[in-house]
Amino acid sequence: MTGLRIALIGYGKMGKTIRQIAELRGHSIDMIIDVDQEHNLDDLDNGKIDVAIEFTRPEAAFANISACIKKSIPVISGTTGWLDKFEEIKYLCNEHRGSFFYASNYSIGVNIFFEINRQLAKLMNNFTEYNIEMEEIHHTQKLDAPSGTAITLAEGIIAEVSRKNNWVNRETVEESSIGIISKRIDDVPGTHTISYKCAIDDIEIKHTAHTRQGFATGAVIAAEWLVNKKGCFGMKDLLEF
Repeated sequence: MTGLRIALIGYGKMGKTIRQIAELRGHSIDMIIDVDQEHNLDDLDNGKIDVAIEFTRPEAAFANISACIKKSIPVISGTTGWLDKFEEIKYLCNEHRGSFFYASNYSIGVNIFFEINRQLAKLMNNFTEYNIEMEEIHHTQKLDAPSGTAITLAEGIIAEVSRKNNWVNRETVEESSIGIISKRIDDVPGTHTISYKCAIDDIEIKHTAHTRQGFATGAVIAAEWLVNKKGCFGMKDLLEF
């Protein structure tokens, strides 16, 4: 593939790691828009930028993604905590024949974990004696809780376990709820644990990220894949699950 001209929207730890991975894969970072530089969105030009990669804050994501779609720049986003406006972005993407890719987590391993999670939930549906608990641990700079990955995992369980219909960000004994415990610890890229517990035994699955490189690599691969496509996509499309 010919090297892509990439705009990075958000230049925190993830943005810097994405830059390293993108340049190693032969792409160039031709524009960086960081916090408090939203006015520079006006300078986005689809004649100079092939794709934008957006990792920012929940309150900024909608405007950032919208600007790219309106300027016919394919955009991938990994920002979580803004999904109450996701349907609006889908509508905008369809209206402008845009290209949008969203994932709560771009790690290939995590997306395999999502599939394992759903399969286990399907197996456990009839075993009502097991209570379901979740825990997610991230670095202290992560602004939203629970993580987007934890929410995706919870929604996967809810889709397969008939006795569960919502999640709460705390411990709970409610039969219909999944309790998600969020912890913030320095320099933890991301750990997610799902437990099925009863008086006889526990069943547990866990994913532990060791670095941000898995997330960044997946984001760059998604950007490569998205170019020349139209519509709204996610990791299931990319990985062909």
